Amino acid sequence: MARSGVAAAKLAVSQGHTVVCTDRRPDAPVVPGTVPVYGPHRLEDFVGAEQIVVSPGVPAKLPELVAARAAGVDVVGEMAWAAEQLTCPILAISGTNGKSTTTHLLGQLCANAGRRTFEGGNIGRPLSEAVGGEWDVAVVEVSSYQMELPGRFRPRAAAILNLTPDHLERHGTMENYGAHKCRMFAHMGPEDAAILPAGDARLRRLADDLPGQRLLLGGHPGVTVEGDQLLLRGVHDPGAVSTVGFTLPGRHNLENLAAAVLLAVCGGLSRRELDVGRLGGLAHRMELVHEAGGVRWIDDSKATNVDSALACFEGWSGPFVALLGGKGKAGAAYEGLAPSLARARRVICFGEEGPVIHAALARADVPADLVPTLAAAIPHAAALALPGDTVLLSPACASFDEFRDFEDRGLKYREWLRER
Repeated sequence: MARSGVAAAKLAVSQGHTVVCTDRRPDAPVVPGTVPVYGPHRLEDFVGAEQIVVSPGVPAKLPELVAARAAGVDVVGEMAWAAEQLTCPILAISGTNGKSTTTHLLGQLCANAGRRTFEGGNIGRPLSEAVGGEWDVAVVEVSSYQMELPGRFRPRAAAILNLTPDHLERHGTMENYGAHKCRMFAHMGPEDAAILPAGDARLRRLADDLPGQRLLLGGHPGVTVEGDQLLLRGVHDPGAVSTVGFTLPGRHNLENLAAAVLLAVCGGLSRRELDVGRLGGLAHRMELVHEAGGVRWIDDSKATNVDSALACFEGWSGPFVALLGGKGKAGAAYEGLAPSLARARRVICFGEEGPVIHAALARADVPADLVPTLAAAIPHAAALALPGDTVLLSPACASFDEFRDFEDRGLKYREWLRER
């Protein structure tokens, strides 16, 4: 009964269903018109249901869900349940890194072109909130968790941006993780676009037997970044889209833009409708949040794994101080950050994972300092940074050692900066 569960329950009540909400937390939010069962789950609520709509935070292997499926109950994820009730086409974005930014860029491209656009899914608004609205298109971020119970989810076009180690505590292996991502393509028709990164052999193999027209990020047919242009081939409106006027920093954001442009064209927009110069970024993604004494402070709190942080550091051209730390993820290889961090004025490690990161960088001969918390890292960075420097909070870790989530971490970061 978090954001997705509450939205699904409200929608189901509005449709006249008898709705039982169940959550192991006794303090979960109560939706008016529902029967709340908070605390221990009651098996009879599961096996006696007509349908169960599952929030993405709940694993499909939950024993009560397994029992319900064995009893013949229809068990479906919230996103798939909502998608089946929409009449507008869906454009979907998944991947380990960059999916939130790409979703937001695509949503803006569609809205700026005059399309009534719902933007949400795994970011912002649950897809259940789109049902019943007058939309021309739904632009949806999709997580691997949401594809554990995919129902008959069918986007008009869907892209997997990349696949790097993440969420392995739930999916077990990279093979299983990638297979969950590819479920977005499972119910596509031949005219729907299934978009994959050109250089990822694993994803291309996992998607081999799935339907949909194959397009490539960084290849042909598909889209490539070439100088200040994006070149589209094999789509209904092939040709170049200029990136002049696009302000988000870093090569990775150009690649995010390329994916958004390809999806927009696959969704029916023409190249002349795409206004790249009007696009803005998301909070907590390479966001400038403070400037004082000639030092800029960037909030990239959304960088919750090594590869996302690597994209930030590799994409930064000027002098910088790096802030790394939080709650570590299984299999995180911090040594991989060493080449890009060798350019940093200093690296400051903090939080529960701080000592692990500090030790990994020491083995790679990258000088770093160790402080206990993010709050302690800020004055330390301020003392080290020189005019013209940038302090980059790109933690490479989850936030749950100190904060509710990455957004809370980013908000506290800017709050502490304002108080200096």
